[in-house]
Amino acid sequence: MRSWRVGAWCTLTLGIVSSLFTGLEAQAKECTNPLVNTCINSDTFWPNPGPTRFATVAGTETVGEGQVGFGLIATYLSRPVVLRVATPGPGGSDQFVVDNQVTGNFLFAYGVTQRLQLDFALPVTFVQTGAGTSPLTGGDDLHDTAVRDLRFGFAYAIVPRDRVSPDAQAQKSSGALTGRMTISAPTGDSSDFAGERSAVFAPSLAGDYRMGIVFAGLEVGARLRPVTEFAGARIGPQLTTALGAGVDVIDHERLSIMAEARSYVNFAEQHDTAQSAFGISSRPNGKSITPAEWMLAVRTAPLLAGDISFLAGGGGPIPIGDPAITVPRFRFLLGAVYAPTARDTDGDGIIDKNDFCPSIAGKRGGERPGCPAEAPPPPDASAPRPATPAENEEKKP
Repeated sequence: MRSWRVGAWCTLTLGIVSSLFTGLEAQAKECTNPLVNTCINSDTFWPNPGPTRFATVAGTETVGEGQVGFGLIATYLSRPVVLRVATPGPGGSDQFVVDNQVTGNFLFAYGVTQRLQLDFALPVTFVQTGAGTSPLTGGDDLHDTAVRDLRFGFAYAIVPRDRVSPDAQAQKSSGALTGRMTISAPTGDSSDFAGERSAVFAPSLAGDYRMGIVFAGLEVGARLRPVTEFAGARIGPQLTTALGAGVDVIDHERLSIMAEARSYVNFAEQHDTAQSAFGISSRPNGKSITPAEWMLAVRTAPLLAGDISFLAGGGGPIPIGDPAITVPRFRFLLGAVYAPTARDTDGDGIIDKNDFCPSIAGKRGGERPGCPAEAPPPPDASAPRPATPAENEEKKP
């Protein structure tokens, strides 16, 4: 069974790599305009498959060996791409290139070992509105739906967290550290700001720490890509950072509240553009942008010993420097994740979701797997005592 699963994932990986090179060829043909290039991903939020405690900070746990996890995280963005267009009067006017957008991220994870997890994510925009490039080129508006760049990669637990319940983790301070590599393949609809013009490599390092009911997480990474420009806004290589802190309001993971922030330090210098009879010209202006957002989120994991979780959150921009492309006016998030972590709190070989006594070591089988064997009932003191052999001899005639 395990070899079949590994073979299936290898086949899937080969298919992904094939689509990567196919997408590269397609994007090379379509992303040709150097100054008005729509091959920019309007949604910077890339949720990670597998177990996660925060909404936007990568988790450090992985699914159990041989286990398959999946989930759906949907986001709503308001005006992530806005264009300032010159007008006869002062100041210009804002054109909403991408006005409203609802995107779902279908997430899949497979545990190769207790530390290594393979990831796959397929994002799809269910509905969107906006002017597209029509304010500049007179072209069509955005399409109502869009397929976005698929992502794949892996996570490896460098310092793994004990596979025990969060209540057991809360009894002592502990930390964990996980490395990730995510690759975004250019398979999205290039005319709808749904993807990049090339592959994007996103290595990162995520760590978290728990002390009682309080926990915190940090992620540092990069997104390595060539520079793409849209009317002076230029997106290139980025340093990514995310930070979160939370508290368990109700034990057994029934309710947690988190505050989070993330930013993308963009190394590409921004440009000023001007339109004339000869077309659009672009020149450097010495400015830089840092897309950044904050979010408040809640999470609950009441089913299957925490393997099934639900989360919701909302937030907006963090004003760092000049206004940045891909920063929405506000964002809302809603998700459901199944991530079998194979926790075994009492170490009896029966994972918590199947263990009727998860905090007490027990035995396999029976009506209550994982519970200790029941002791025989104590003797009844009021019951008559059987006679001894000597007493039986005395009773003989």
